[in-house]
Amino acid sequence: MTFAASLAAALAGLGLGLSIIVAIGAQNAFVLRQGLRREHIVAIVAICVLSDVALIGLGIAGTGWVLSAVPWLMTAVRIAGAAFLATYAALAARRALRVDAARLEVAADGSASRSRTLLTAIATALAVTWLNPHVYLDIALIGSIANGHGDARWLFGAGVVAGSALWFTTLGLGARALAPLFARPLAWRILDGAIALVMLTLAVLVALPLVSG
Repeated sequence: MTFAASLAAALAGLGLGLSIIVAIGAQNAFVLRQGLRREHIVAIVAICVLSDVALIGLGIAGTGWVLSAVPWLMTAVRIAGAAFLATYAALAARRALRVDAARLEVAADGSASRSRTLLTAIATALAVTWLNPHVYLDIALIGSIANGHGDARWLFGAGVVAGSALWFTTLGLGARALAPLFARPLAWRILDGAIALVMLTLAVLVALPLVSG
């Protein structure tokens, strides 16, 4: 395998990784919010990237085929994912509607005055990653494309991981640049309202095949 072929596979993986990851969803919304609050962001970014490493590796190793061969696994993931997303939407909506709670989000210096524990943040990061049914559809796609690269499939996977690391690091740490805007409670209410709408929409889309199918 030539260097050019290896580089092409890695760059193709990077492009696919960014195209899949850079989208509005539960995971990105959570990372953005944690970045704005300046809470445990390094741990959150690490969880997201390491989860993607595991998922991408499983996808290339053939987990996508397993999910296709055992349909009830996908159904179980859809039920759990829809329930989690709906709950997340309800909590975000409550934050958006409660003025006093919104004001407590931001201290005078722009940092969060009420912080969630590290374990809670990690648990939420794991949930928005592993309970998202779309993730398993993505890894099936990544696995099929990666295996089309033959011996370079793991270089392709490395490219996808690089895209994930680049995106989550930029999103999590770059959110600090927006801190002055979110020094006002109204900005937090608008953000939480938008997150609630996104999460509710995702919950409906995830659950829809269970009803229509």
